[in-house]
Amino acid sequence: MSTLWEVLWHQSGTPTRIVRWDTDVRVRFVGVNAAGNKPHTMEALRAVTDEAGVKLIDVSDLPAAEQQANLNVEIVADTALEDNQPCVTVLDFKTETRIDSATIQMRNRDAWRCAYHEAMHVMGVRGHPAGQTVLSYFPWKVDGLLPLDKVMLRAWYAPRMQPGMTPFEALPVLVDELVAQQSDKKLAASARDRFFSTTIAQMQSYADGKGDVPAVVKRSGKSTADGIKFGRGEMSYFLGVAYMEGATVKRDSMQAVRWLERASAMGNRGAQAKLGAFKQ
Repeated sequence: MSTLWEVLWHQSGTPTRIVRWDTDVRVRFVGVNAAGNKPHTMEALRAVTDEAGVKLIDVSDLPAAEQQANLNVEIVADTALEDNQPCVTVLDFKTETRIDSATIQMRNRDAWRCAYHEAMHVMGVRGHPAGQTVLSYFPWKVDGLLPLDKVMLRAWYAPRMQPGMTPFEALPVLVDELVAQQSDKKLAASARDRFFSTTIAQMQSYADGKGDVPAVVKRSGKSTADGIKFGRGEMSYFLGVAYMEGATVKRDSMQAVRWLERASAMGNRGAQAKLGAFKQ
């Protein structure tokens, strides 16, 4: 279950909201040896879009492909990008809810091993958890989706999951999808409840400045002091929302106000707006 929590964290050390596609994905391939890398990359993109129930259309050979595409896959020279990040996905969105467009860049020699990893990112799944998933920086497998990847994608694009959900709103949707796959659902549900309680306690400590981000975030070597500091304010807001709505934790208006006030004092505008509505 920790993998499903870790995937909600950006590698900089900041917790994230749910972003996803609400349109067809129209992909265009360009760059060095694009034709040679296209079959395997398309296989990866089809795997993730099929699991999510999103339509994938290859527009590479259509007229005005550049204007039609909302996903560009660029195969770059082996001297491009950085050795510690030879592949990268950038998601474009006006608000942290809906993906407007995306770009994948992969070095020619690394494209095969990167394809499934970047395909998951394209779907809005931004974290790098430690568990058995193609998203891990310490990979178990690179040439196909693992069971946890499929759980994430199904939950991410389920009707119950809504764009813009905070981590504590999203976590029950993700974990319930995993619980549904278990043979002993009663045992799995008990494990879920314990995990929720532990996670809330850890994140309260983190937001208070005493605890820390998930260990895998620092282990990846890409977290920053600014990202972690910003994340404390975000987490204070997310805790306030969790207590206000009863998401992952029991509803508690006093705790909601406490965390929203803390986030507001740190300049979080969302918290300021929630407090205004809460106190009316």
